[in-house]
Amino acid sequence: MGAISIIRQRSAANLFFRRSRQHIREDETDLSILWFVKRGELAVSNQCDVKVARVGDFIITRSMSPFFMECRTGGDGMHEVLHVTVPTHILRGFVRQDFSTGLFMAMERAELALAETLLSEVFADDGRIGEASARLLVDTALGLIGNAIRATEDMAPPRQSISERRLEDVLRFIEVHLSDPLLSTAMVAKGCGISPRYLSFLLRLRDTSFSELVWEQRLAKAKAWLSSSDPRDISISEIAYGVGFKSPAHFSRMFKRVFGANPREYRGESVAEQTVIAPAAEHFADYPAQYSAASSLLQ
Repeated sequence: MGAISIIRQRSAANLFFRRSRQHIREDETDLSILWFVKRGELAVSNQCDVKVARVGDFIITRSMSPFFMECRTGGDGMHEVLHVTVPTHILRGFVRQDFSTGLFMAMERAELALAETLLSEVFADDGRIGEASARLLVDTALGLIGNAIRATEDMAPPRQSISERRLEDVLRFIEVHLSDPLLSTAMVAKGCGISPRYLSFLLRLRDTSFSELVWEQRLAKAKAWLSSSDPRDISISEIAYGVGFKSPAHFSRMFKRVFGANPREYRGESVAEQTVIAPAAEHFADYPAQYSAASSLLQ
């Protein structure tokens, strides 16, 4: 098909292909190869990772990126792929996503299955379709592949920045160590491998400070614990120590300041009325002055 070729590769033995940097220097032709696995497996290694494509999977490799490929036979002793070689500048007209180091997809989307069917029909044609129609079918198949890749990327969760990942680490560390009354910015920063200054920066991304965050989480956890536990199983003092307060009296004062009732009163009301606990953040929003005052006591 002009600059595009369609090949059906079958083998009763394992095959190996290598595209090294030396190969690239000697032959700088920029080609992309689309692989549809029909039987057996394809194991592809490059500078990023190692992936194994099985029956029904789809891969793109590129001649300008080094890779090593092993074509493995399956349980029936055969290996089979349909692969399409396309000049990269042509493929980029259909696939605008980055595939410089390869691309791997499971054949779950209908577009990929339709693309494989069209390409297989063009391969099997004995001249009845005509070159213009065959080229139209190939272009349609490439367009379907581009649509499938674009749809998959649109459904993927947005990539996190480094600061967002670090903030998740910080929040997870605080949650795990919430019961420690000695929890501090120095402890969290050291545990997460960052500086206290960078920790403050990360918490500003949440529009909060360290003391406010710890205060919020401790009271929220205590509130949920009080409403879901039986007084005969766990006392208010145990809950206070369990969420990191240094004394039950301190816990009782802070709890009443934010929620308008001391822990014993709140537990009694919860048991009597079987109330549904609203998210702690909503309660904090109702008590900005008390929240600020309580936070300062933890500093």
